[in-house]
Amino acid sequence: MKLAIMQPYLFPYIGYFQLMNAVDEFVVYDNIKYTKKGWINRNRILVNGHDDYISFPLKKDSDYLDIKERYLADTWFDERKKMLNKITDSYKKSPLFVEAYPIIEKALLFQEINLFSFILNSLNLIKEYLEIKTPLVKSSTIPIDHTLKSEKKVISICKSRGADSYINPIGGIELYSREIFKNEGIDLYFLKSKDISYRQFNNEFVPWLSIIDVIMFNSRDYLKIALNNFEIK
Repeated sequence: MKLAIMQPYLFPYIGYFQLMNAVDEFVVYDNIKYTKKGWINRNRILVNGHDDYISFPLKKDSDYLDIKERYLADTWFDERKKMLNKITDSYKKSPLFVEAYPIIEKALLFQEINLFSFILNSLNLIKEYLEIKTPLVKSSTIPIDHTLKSEKKVISICKSRGADSYINPIGGIELYSREIFKNEGIDLYFLKSKDISYRQFNNEFVPWLSIIDVIMFNSRDYLKIALNNFEIK
């Protein structure tokens, strides 16, 4: 059984969904610390030919809380209108807007204000739109010692889920040892996305934007091809 583990990201880039589609189970961390400069509550979309950020405002709270203990700010219900307007203004002339926008709208109109629940719901909606069958598993539901860190925690999760293969994004190639995983009966692989480009109106292509950008410009047939446009090392 092939397994991957990732943090919950806001409308992540297509590589996130390539990894999800490449495994049998996809574990999403909900019981790790929120990091300010990551992609948990922000991402980039195309605005007037250039990349620009969308982000969720968070309620001020302790930096020591896990992601599942963080909440959207009280201003969210007003700010999401601005976010929806920004997305609409940016993509209303895109070829797949009529088909793709309702998915994004449904995700942003979700009434839950718990950060993890909100993002998990959006991941499931996009997963369904992309026709990815891989189940998502919350890390906190897995019976392991959750005080473990890094490689030891990953191996423990793999063993608990009965995984004999672990696939990680290529960016983690320096973090993990194939030998250590092999000694635990687990094969370690790395997924590297190949270059993906498509027409973004008449602008110079801006790569690796949010999945929002990808689904606004590309048909379901192209998305199926793009989801498999990677190599495993």
